[in-house]
Amino acid sequence: MIGFARNVRLWFAPQEIRQEGGTPDYRFSLANERTFLAWLRTALALIGGGFAVDQFLPDLRWGWRVGLALALLAAGVLCSLRAVNHWVRCERAMRRGEDLPVSRFPALLSLAVAVVAVAMVVVVLVGWEG
Repeated sequence: MIGFARNVRLWFAPQEIRQEGGTPDYRFSLANERTFLAWLRTALALIGGGFAVDQFLPDLRWGWRVGLALALLAAGVLCSLRAVNHWVRCERAMRRGEDLPVSRFPALLSLAVAVVAVAMVVVVLVGWEG
Protein backbone atom coordinates (compact mmCIF):
# COMPACT_ATOMS: atom_id res chain seq x y z
CA MET A 1 0.00 0.00 0.00
CA ILE A 2 2.88 2.36 0.76
CA GLY A 3 4.35 1.70 -2.70
CA PHE A 4 1.03 2.55 -4.34
CA ALA A 5 0.75 5.78 -2.32
CA ARG A 6 4.28 6.72 -3.41
CA ASN A 7 3.37 6.06 -7.04
CA VAL A 8 0.26 8.24 -6.74
CA ARG A 9 2.39 11.04 -5.31
CA LEU A 10 4.74 10.69 -8.28
CA TRP A 11 1.81 11.13 -10.68
CA PHE A 12 1.75 14.78 -9.64
CA ALA A 13 5.49 15.24 -9.10
CA PRO A 14 7.20 13.34 -11.92
CA GLN A 15 10.38 15.41 -11.49
CA GLU A 16 11.05 13.37 -8.34
CA ILE A 17 11.53 10.26 -10.48
CA ARG A 18 14.78 11.80 -11.71
CA GLN A 19 16.25 11.35 -8.23
CA GLU A 20 16.15 7.58 -8.65
CA GLY A 21 18.85 5.70 -10.51
CA GLY A 22 20.36 6.90 -13.76
CA THR A 23 18.88 8.48 -16.83
CA PRO A 24 17.72 5.78 -19.27
CA ASP A 25 18.15 6.04 -23.01
CA TYR A 26 15.69 8.70 -24.18
CA ARG A 27 14.25 6.31 -26.73
CA PHE A 28 12.99 4.11 -23.90
CA SER A 29 11.47 7.03 -22.02
CA LEU A 30 9.76 8.23 -25.19
CA ALA A 31 8.48 4.71 -25.90
CA ASN A 32 7.11 4.62 -22.35
CA GLU A 33 5.35 7.92 -23.01
CA ARG A 34 3.88 6.64 -26.30
CA THR A 35 2.55 3.60 -24.45
CA PHE A 36 1.00 5.92 -21.87
CA LEU A 37 -0.69 7.91 -24.64
CA ALA A 38 -1.97 4.70 -26.25
CA TRP A 39 -3.56 3.72 -22.92
CA LEU A 40 -5.18 7.16 -22.75
CA ARG A 41 -6.57 6.78 -26.27
CA THR A 42 -8.01 3.44 -25.24
CA ALA A 43 -9.55 5.05 -22.15
CA LEU A 44 -11.09 7.82 -24.25
CA ALA A 45 -12.53 5.27 -26.68
CA LEU A 46 -14.09 3.30 -23.81
CA ILE A 47 -15.56 6.46 -22.28
CA GLY A 48 -16.87 7.55 -25.68
CA GLY A 49 -18.40 4.11 -26.17
CA GLY A 50 -20.11 4.35 -22.80
CA PHE A 51 -21.64 7.70 -23.68
CA ALA A 52 -22.62 6.42 -27.13
CA VAL A 53 -24.47 3.44 -25.65
CA ASP A 54 -26.32 5.71 -23.24
CA GLN A 55 -27.17 8.49 -25.70
CA PHE A 56 -27.71 6.70 -29.00
CA LEU A 57 -29.57 3.60 -27.90
CA PRO A 58 -32.66 5.09 -26.20
CA ASP A 59 -34.84 2.15 -27.28
CA LEU A 60 -32.63 -0.27 -25.40
CA ARG A 61 -34.10 -1.36 -22.07
CA TRP A 62 -32.96 0.94 -19.28
CA GLY A 63 -31.15 -1.79 -17.33
CA TRP A 64 -29.20 -2.99 -20.36
CA ARG A 65 -28.38 0.52 -21.52
CA VAL A 66 -27.18 1.73 -18.13
CA GLY A 67 -25.32 -1.49 -17.35
CA LEU A 68 -23.43 -1.49 -20.63
CA ALA A 69 -22.73 2.24 -20.47
CA LEU A 70 -21.46 2.06 -16.89
CA ALA A 71 -19.28 -0.96 -17.68
CA LEU A 72 -17.61 0.93 -20.53
CA LEU A 73 -17.27 4.14 -18.50
CA ALA A 74 -15.77 2.26 -15.55
CA ALA A 75 -13.32 0.49 -17.85
CA GLY A 76 -12.32 3.88 -19.29
CA VAL A 77 -11.73 5.35 -15.84
CA LEU A 78 -9.68 2.37 -14.72
CA CYS A 79 -7.71 2.42 -17.96
CA SER A 80 -6.80 6.09 -17.57
CA LEU A 81 -5.71 5.61 -13.96
CA ARG A 82 -3.74 2.52 -14.89
CA ALA A 83 -2.02 4.43 -17.70
CA VAL A 84 -0.38 6.95 -15.41
CA ASN A 85 0.44 4.36 -12.77
CA HIS A 86 2.07 2.11 -15.36
CA TRP A 87 4.04 5.04 -16.80
CA VAL A 88 5.46 5.88 -13.35
CA ARG A 89 6.30 2.26 -12.54
CA CYS A 90 8.04 1.71 -15.88
CA GLU A 91 9.99 4.97 -15.66
CA ARG A 92 11.20 4.09 -12.17
CA ALA A 93 12.18 0.57 -13.24
CA MET A 94 14.13 1.88 -16.24
CA ARG A 95 15.97 4.40 -14.09
CA ARG A 96 16.86 1.68 -11.57
CA GLY A 97 17.91 -0.82 -14.23
CA GLU A 98 15.21 -3.26 -13.11
CA ASP A 99 12.91 -5.45 -15.16
CA LEU A 100 9.80 -3.66 -16.35
CA PRO A 101 6.77 -4.30 -14.12
CA VAL A 102 4.24 -6.89 -15.18
CA SER A 103 0.51 -6.40 -14.91
CA ARG A 104 -2.71 -8.37 -15.15
CA PHE A 105 -4.60 -5.24 -16.12
CA PRO A 106 -4.47 -5.78 -19.92
CA ALA A 107 -6.01 -9.22 -19.48
CA LEU A 108 -8.70 -7.89 -17.13
CA LEU A 109 -9.50 -5.00 -19.45
CA SER A 110 -9.79 -7.28 -22.46
CA LEU A 111 -12.08 -9.62 -20.51
CA ALA A 112 -14.30 -6.69 -19.48
CA VAL A 113 -14.52 -5.46 -23.06
CA ALA A 114 -15.27 -9.01 -24.24
CA VAL A 115 -18.11 -9.32 -21.70
CA VAL A 116 -19.60 -6.03 -22.91
CA ALA A 117 -19.22 -7.17 -26.52
CA VAL A 118 -21.00 -10.47 -25.79
CA ALA A 119 -23.78 -8.55 -24.03
CA MET A 120 -24.12 -6.33 -27.11
CA VAL A 121 -24.33 -9.43 -29.33
CA VAL A 122 -27.12 -10.76 -27.10
CA VAL A 123 -28.91 -7.41 -27.35
CA VAL A 124 -28.64 -7.43 -31.14
CA LEU A 125 -29.81 -11.05 -31.45
CA VAL A 126 -32.67 -10.76 -28.96
CA GLY A 127 -33.67 -7.28 -30.07
CA TRP A 128 -33.57 -3.95 -28.30
CA GLU A 129 -36.91 -4.28 -26.62
CA GLY A 130 -35.91 -7.74 -25.31
